[in-house]
This record gives sequence, C-alpha cells and structure tokens, in this order.
Amino acid sequence: MAQFKAFQPGVEVYGAVVLSVTEGMGEFRTMAERILAQHGIVKPQPDTWYPQQAWLDSFKTISEQIGPRTLFAIGKKILDTVGWPAWIDGLETGMRAIDLNYHLRHRLDGVPMLNDQTGELTPGIGHYELKGLTADNSAVMVCNNPYPSELDRGIITAMGRRFESSLEVRLDTTQPTRTQGADSCTYIIEW
Repeated sequence: MAQFKAFQPGVEVYGAVVLSVTEGMGEFRTMAERILAQHGIVKPQPDTWYPQQAWLDSFKTISEQIGPRTLFAIGKKILDTVGWPAWIDGLETGMRAIDLNYHLRHRLDGVPMLNDQTGELTPGIGHYELKGLTADNSAVMVCNNPYPSELDRGIITAMGRRFESSLEVRLDTTQPTRTQGADSCTYIIEW
C-alpha cells in the first residue's frame, strides 16, 4: 500500500501528534492550520482524536504544495510534541520505542492500538521495525505504514540524534519504497 492511504477505516490519531504539523512548519503555522482545516481538522487540540485519513490527506497536500523537506521537518517535531517512555536509555531502546509510541498514539474504533497493560499491539496501522544495530555503527529500520517516507525519516533522525549527534538516515533506494507504491520503506541509519 502506498503512502497517504490508511490501511483501514476507523483509525484515529492523537491530537498532540497532529500538532506536529503546525510545529514542524514553524513560521508557516497559518498555512499548516489552513491545510489541516481543508481536510476537516480545525484548530487541533492535543487531547482530541482525529481521523487518520484526514491527517494523511493533509500530508499529501503538504507534499504536493510545499515539498518533502517540510515533511521531514514535521517528522523531527513529533518527538517534541508527544510524550516518550522514560525507559528510553539509548539508541536501540529509542528506535524500538518508535513502534510502541506509534501504536499508543493511534486508536481503532475508539480503542488504543497499544494495550499498556499487556504490551499487545493491535494490527492495522503497520510497524516501525528496527532490524538491529551493527558493530560498524549502522542499523536498518523498515517502516510499513501509510505515512510519507520523509516523515518517517524525520522521526527516525530525531530519535537517533538524541543519542548520536552525527547520526544520518537515508532511504534505501535499492529496496521497494512507498514512494514507488510499495508497502514499506527501508532506511539505512549510520553514525
């Protein structure tokens, strides 16, 4: 499934995450608010839930009208706009926490997609899968979700730079990508 199309209806996104659009667009906040409103997200509030497809439609408009660098900036802001688990103590736990927080900040038919009591993840939105860290200071992350590839690159970059300031993330163009209609994108992480 390509980017910008929800995997299933009934999925909602937590408002604090939606606010990353306005934060990530900085001085163009008014434009961000206009684009969100164009897709039915009017004056987003941090503790309100919004339809995932409306948020994805907003990303598509941003991609078409402004460009991928803005999606990258928004992705980097997501870490600042939502809470993250206190147990994150290094690069590997941080990268693995992306998938958990992703599920926690989405719900399906009113039910959070991460059961914080059991740790069980509800299927239906995909995953952020860290393939492990290597001795040569690299890792691979596979993102199987409906979000734009540059947004994911921003999220991964921001998390990684909390622990490794020289960290860089690039899309592995030798693998299938959502930008070409595939179900996932693979990122090479190096520091």
